[in-house]
Amino acid sequence: LMPRLALLQLQSTPDPVTNLSNTMRAIEKAADGGAQIVCTQELFNTNYFPQKQSSESFQHAQLIPGELTEKLSQLSAELSIVIVASTFEKRSEGLYHSTTFAIDTDGSYLGKYRKMHIPQDVTFQEKYYFTQGEDGYQVFQTKLGKLGILLGWDSWFPEAARILALMGAEIIICPTSIGITCGADQDIYDQQHDAWRTMLRSHSITNACYLATINRCGIENDIEFWGRSFITNEFGHIIAEGKEEQESIVYADINLDAIAKHRANWPFFRDRHITSYTDISKRDIQPS
Repeated sequence: LMPRLALLQLQSTPDPVTNLSNTMRAIEKAADGGAQIVCTQELFNTNYFPQKQSSESFQHAQLIPGELTEKLSQLSAELSIVIVASTFEKRSEGLYHSTTFAIDTDGSYLGKYRKMHIPQDVTFQEKYYFTQGEDGYQVFQTKLGKLGILLGWDSWFPEAARILALMGAEIIICPTSIGITCGADQDIYDQQHDAWRTMLRSHSITNACYLATINRCGIENDIEFWGRSFITNEFGHIIAEGKEEQESIVYADINLDAIAKHRANWPFFRDRHITSYTDISKRDIQPS
């Protein structure tokens, strides 16, 4: 099985209707380019509103499943592709999530994953908006492979990637919104960007799987989103990469048949000494 994967690295506007229209056109373009699995950036149908706290932003939250999933399900069925999309979910009054959902090639809604790790700093004020997911990590069995999801800050935690791999994920998909404050020192930019790439590449190496991260691009208020979405293979090699700070559709052909063979040859899962890891679930560990 060798599906073609496409990542939509787009620049968002303040208007959700425009963003949805632009993304749907990009999905059709990706399918024309042979893509069979198409993935959006984090919060694809809004700009990155968590830069500041504003109650007005809650009006953009969607019911999942709902009108948004129905539109993408229809498009998925028309194009016979898998769609993985990330949005702002309204769970109930006063309860919201950053959420990714998956749709199979026949347009069927497979389910959703709610972001587990919620960041908070001056320009990423996500704790104001998002509740931590409590339904566990999710792997979606599609007709084109098993897809595990990490969202944004999730992807910096090796434990989360490991759980997805142990659940059978062949591709870990990481929609994200990552950039740097406008005017920041170039050395800081270089170090943060390098750390981001290194961390994600390590997930694909230690879990013997493909990894795809989809980042937005362009300047939104005080953040310059650096784009450079990329796809790695099971050795952590970057096999496709988007342009820096420019809109791109990033394509890569994925050889899923190679994953099982690679996991047998590099038996990380077999050699895990699981009884030695019991302390990992503690908040801190005091030396004996």
